[in-house]
Amino acid sequence: MKIKIALSMAAAFLLCGSLPAQVQLPDTAAAHQLTGWLQAFNSGDKATLLAFFEKNYPARAKDIDRELEFREQTGGFDLRKAEACDASKCSALVQERGSDQFARMVVEVGAAEPHMIKGVELRAIPRPAEFAIQRLTEAEALKALRGYLDQAAAADQFSGTALIAKNGKPVFTAAYGMADREKKIPNTLSTKFRIGSMNKMFTATAVLQLVQAGKIHLDDPLAKYLPDYPNKDLASKVTIHHLLTHTGGTGDFFGPEFDKHRLELKTLQDYVKLYGARPLAFEPGSRWDYSNYGFLLLGLVVEKASGQDYYDYVREHIFKPAGMNSTDSLPEEQPVTDRSVGYTKMDSPEWKPNTDTLPYRGTSAGGGYSTVEDLLAFANALQNHKLLDAQHLELLTTGKADRPDGSKYAYGFNDETSSDGVRCFGHGGGAPGMNGELKICPQSGYVIAVLANLDPQAADRPATFVAARLPKQ
Repeated sequence: MKIKIALSMAAAFLLCGSLPAQVQLPDTAAAHQLTGWLQAFNSGDKATLLAFFEKNYPARAKDIDRELEFREQTGGFDLRKAEACDASKCSALVQERGSDQFARMVVEVGAAEPHMIKGVELRAIPRPAEFAIQRLTEAEALKALRGYLDQAAAADQFSGTALIAKNGKPVFTAAYGMADREKKIPNTLSTKFRIGSMNKMFTATAVLQLVQAGKIHLDDPLAKYLPDYPNKDLASKVTIHHLLTHTGGTGDFFGPEFDKHRLELKTLQDYVKLYGARPLAFEPGSRWDYSNYGFLLLGLVVEKASGQDYYDYVREHIFKPAGMNSTDSLPEEQPVTDRSVGYTKMDSPEWKPNTDTLPYRGTSAGGGYSTVEDLLAFANALQNHKLLDAQHLELLTTGKADRPDGSKYAYGFNDETSSDGVRCFGHGGGAPGMNGELKICPQSGYVIAVLANLDPQAADRPATFVAARLPKQ
């Protein structure tokens, strides 16, 4: 006997309409449990999933709401390939429904009947070469993107704007959904969206401008710029390079302490007062671990090296020369014309405003706002060397640290090369009620900018979808 799971129509659509043959798993206890987990999880029904957990995986029953939230984010998973399966463990490749993302799923079960689940691991992986997506013509790829966005918007899974440019000029623009559901204000290309971590790109660009000017050296320790930093050990060991690549061991600032003091953290220095005494999470340079706090510190380094307030610096040296007239990080209490309301389902079954999650103000780590047209202006300014010379642009955007998903992290930019050789650099951003993605693909000439006022992965998915289908040249 073989266990068979067919691909959903959504996954088939993502593969340009082709429906692969059914995937077969061997007749083992672990394979049966993997199949059972997928069927229960994919149902999206709380009672069905809870019943499965109580019978087969009781350790997870208490986290049922978190599992359902994960189901909401992913749309479920389709089995794509069986790997190693024996009586106690089964490994398989699965794909998110509604996206191109692959993951390796490993289920481990007990040796004795009824073979209860001991653990389930789902780890995102690069798309395997054997499942490569066919490149389309530009017209075909943009038509496919339009269909994808139409479908996602109809399902209330996309609300935002998208822009695709070729050689600096837009070839596709679209706006969907409401900027303000209560006031019934629609999103337009001029709508400003909160961009989360995307403005790490602006912070890193600012640092490299100061490197280019000889005011910062990448191997300098943090202590050179922040001599009064509370944790002297951290400040003496962590370099600017470490901070730019998330290899400094400086940790994050999101969590209970942030939630408690969210509206009190009004300046970059306020974060140092709260977190500056913390020890290193690991030896600097020993591994990669995403650190919002590290980029918060880079904002203070920019201030020290330039003699300017961080926000003034990026306005004068990045936004203004790039022509980014709709991008900033003003405090949330200040009214901003055409800024969308973010809507989240995190901790809620229905979309609700994300007001109670927002910081007092965006920082050098993230939290500003922009438009897709301004993101294109930023991409054009980078590539036309209005912000950095060619040498420092390459230094900024070339991958240096290995990320768990197989891509590389440069200085405030992801550096990704597809299985068929198309390289793009950029950055995403995501938090409750906001998601964005910018991909700059220099060889093909395409720039992809997508912003959404919904939870992740509302913008990341369409950006990744079209990036995999646009022509290589």
